[in-house]
Amino acid sequence: MTTQESRKRWTSFGIGLIWLLIILWPLLGIKPEGLEFASTFSVWIRLAVAGLCIMIVFELNRAGIFDSVKKTGSSVKGVTQRAYAATPNWLLICVGLAFAIAFPAMTGRYGHDVACNVLIYVCLGLGLNIVVGLAGLLDLGYIAFYGVGAYTYALLSIHYGISFWLCLPVAGLLAAIAGCIIGYPTLRMRGDYLAIVTLGFGEIVRLILNNWMELTNGPNGLMGVKRPGLYWLDFANGWSIEHLWVKKVWMFYYVILFIAICTIIAVYRLNYSRIGRAWEAIREDETAAELMGVNTFLLKLLAYASGAVFAGFAGSFFAARMRFVSPESFTFLESAMVLAMVVLGGMGSIPGVMLGALALIALPEAFREFDTYRMLVFGGVMTLMMLVRPKGLWPAKRVGRRSEEAE
Repeated sequence: MTTQESRKRWTSFGIGLIWLLIILWPLLGIKPEGLEFASTFSVWIRLAVAGLCIMIVFELNRAGIFDSVKKTGSSVKGVTQRAYAATPNWLLICVGLAFAIAFPAMTGRYGHDVACNVLIYVCLGLGLNIVVGLAGLLDLGYIAFYGVGAYTYALLSIHYGISFWLCLPVAGLLAAIAGCIIGYPTLRMRGDYLAIVTLGFGEIVRLILNNWMELTNGPNGLMGVKRPGLYWLDFANGWSIEHLWVKKVWMFYYVILFIAICTIIAVYRLNYSRIGRAWEAIREDETAAELMGVNTFLLKLLAYASGAVFAGFAGSFFAARMRFVSPESFTFLESAMVLAMVVLGGMGSIPGVMLGALALIALPEAFREFDTYRMLVFGGVMTLMMLVRPKGLWPAKRVGRRSEEAE
């Protein structure tokens, strides 16, 4: 029986390689001068060799070759888990914060730029985590609130010269209002219908930004957005307020790091509050939560607006950093990317979302030479993750912790 199963697996593997070659040929072989096979075969043979190695390791594992290695790995894993459990949380947080503060001194301009992108998506992912991970609402138009925040700061900065730090709460407030306006009619739906409607409203916001020429300048976008400023008191001669424009990338890094830390603290407090427990109850069983007296619609609307606030913060920083905003920056692909971070990292998990942002934003930068195959690899990795770790890279452990505290 084992031999027959192995033969079936190898047969399926061979058929899969043939199908992969058939799919890759039109994708990679079509050139301006005609259809060629060499480039397709070059890519296919690499994938075939990689797949063959994986299959060999899998078969050896099934045969019990790696049992001793597994035992050693299990003991090492147990020691690591015990050491992690014995380490105080505050110590881990201090180490992580110290590394984040010292990071600009370890890298150059390129590293600072990538870190800024990662932290922007951390803010976006944590905001969407409230909607998807805690309240269980599938939102496919989340990036619209990112655009609202970006255009809010851009318009206030260009036309009125208002400071970035004054515009930051305004951007979050307007994004929350937009979330309430969009969420009021849509959150009465559930499941797939909610996902489709949020996708539609997200596209509506993008089309408004693209066609409202008088306000947003349409597809041409808005240029000349002011940079953030840093202020401090100078007591050298009496006292005065000094001002410094943020121009260098490492300075932008510290601005978005501050915003990200505030976002993490706020989401953590919401996560372990009574509102967070109500969101979890709605996620697990909305009907049961409603029968227990939870105002499900109001709390879902609150989750939607709360997530929009953090997207507005991230959008205002994006506008200040780029000094230019256009509707092309707020497409459905961005919403899908943020949602993938939440799912990949672990829904409801703050460290998981941060890990997902690192995996999907920072790692592709290390493999820029394979940029052509980025989406292919991305789809394969997501599929593999759903099979191997369906709860994400860092699953949320909130329920277990609560039960232990209750005991």
